[in-house]
Amino acid sequence: MIRTSVWHAHDMGEESTADDPTWAPEVAQLRGLERAARQMGGPEKVARQHEFGKLTVRERIDALVDAGSFHEIGALAGKQVLQSDGTRKLQPANFVMGRAEIDGRPVVVGGDDFTVRGGAADASIAEKQIMAEQLAHEYRLPIVRLVDGTGGGGSIKALEDGGSTYIPANPGWNWVVANLATVPVVSLGLGSVAGLGAARMVASHYSLMVAGTSQIFVAGPPLVAHLGEQVTKEELGGAHIHGHNGTVSDVVASEEEAFERARWFLSYLPSSVFDVAERAEPHDDPERRDDWLIGAIPRNRRQGYAIRPIVESLVDDGTFFEIGRGWGRSTVTGLARLDGWPVAVLASDPAFYGGGLTADSSQKMESFVELADTFHLPVVHLVDQPGFVIGVEAERASTIRHGARALAAVYQARVPWCSIVLRRVFGVGGAAHADHTRVQFRAAWPSGDWGSLPLEGGIEAAYRAELDAAADRDAARAEIEERMNAIRSPFNTAGDFGVEEIIDPRDTRPFLCEFARLSAPLRTPGVVGWSFRG
Repeated sequence: MIRTSVWHAHDMGEESTADDPTWAPEVAQLRGLERAARQMGGPEKVARQHEFGKLTVRERIDALVDAGSFHEIGALAGKQVLQSDGTRKLQPANFVMGRAEIDGRPVVVGGDDFTVRGGAADASIAEKQIMAEQLAHEYRLPIVRLVDGTGGGGSIKALEDGGSTYIPANPGWNWVVANLATVPVVSLGLGSVAGLGAARMVASHYSLMVAGTSQIFVAGPPLVAHLGEQVTKEELGGAHIHGHNGTVSDVVASEEEAFERARWFLSYLPSSVFDVAERAEPHDDPERRDDWLIGAIPRNRRQGYAIRPIVESLVDDGTFFEIGRGWGRSTVTGLARLDGWPVAVLASDPAFYGGGLTADSSQKMESFVELADTFHLPVVHLVDQPGFVIGVEAERASTIRHGARALAAVYQARVPWCSIVLRRVFGVGGAAHADHTRVQFRAAWPSGDWGSLPLEGGIEAAYRAELDAAADRDAARAEIEERMNAIRSPFNTAGDFGVEEIIDPRDTRPFLCEFARLSAPLRTPGVVGWSFRG
């Protein structure tokens, strides 16, 4: 017990009396220390946090979780700082953590307190962060990290106080890694995040930054300046960079939006892999047929179209939660509901590279399939895949390597899988639309077009000698195209049972809702063999 004589009276709450036979004085001291902890870095530091347009860690927790549900753990942890009058005052640890509820479901939440020593290591108590991760893992609870600091070794000034250097290690990182395979992990970047804090950000199933107030970097501008680069924090690691390179899943405009997105993301997932996600109360007709879908795919194969309206038309109204919109943009990924059942949605976007798989979109696809498989979410894949993007830049980016990893993720996934072929399926990239060795819960629209190569490019390669020998090359090519167009009809493929069904596009939502209902009992709780790695 801390002796009362060394603390300010306002930290105690009331003076101890020697003749009190109860423990009331100690309880009063406890309440005073708790009040001191809630003051964080003090009024001036709190005001400065607000001047930067940022909430304090305690305001963030209150805004994120259900009202009154936060149960703090380790509120008294901190350091005794000697005052000028010889007394000591509590400097709270700059990490606040505990249990709470989001939408009535228990979670673990932990956040950096930038008002205490600016998040520096000499004010941290690593055990609090470690316990937050371990608590989430052992009690199988989702964890939300509110990241606003380094979260790691901090300034080298601390080495002088310690009297020696050390070989780096990341205490508790085993729990961070273990959580990726067992519980939903959300990280919200709410300030300047560096070092271990940056690593905690990306070791998540869902992460985001607040534009203008959040930055992420391995090391900040002072260290980068030693390399000869003079940059601001925003120039070095702003959301305009990391929202487009895959470092984070999303970029939002405000902290309030960040909390809303975190709650929305968690609503689709189970509390851990040892359970399955719950069905929401259905609010949309599973038999709904939107007439405009009959003309959604242009007859001109070279013409693009908007994929997101199609996605939103097929899933339950208002439930599409897109993840990673800013990067790997030829692939669209997100969570949604079908007749109330949660599903993972994967789609090609012909507005970028014609929907072709780039190195980035392949990485995005791989990560998303791992997420779906880890948490037992059936996958709905809307396919318009011309194959891997080709050319010098694609080769330099090692597109085939990343594409093969995406293909491996599809084949390793064990969740129920449904493919809707909207238009193209070509080559090795197109083969990534499903694991062909499993039962194909698959349907094609009449606009389906598939093969080893698109005919438009393949004719030149396959019939070069014939075209070179023709008196009229253009006429010869047109005649070959006419013959091949007769063959490319999807009905010919259906006749060979090369595609299981061809459906009216307007019947797709009922088809998918049936898939979701049939898949629900097949979801198997437990740790999967190939879990999420980020």
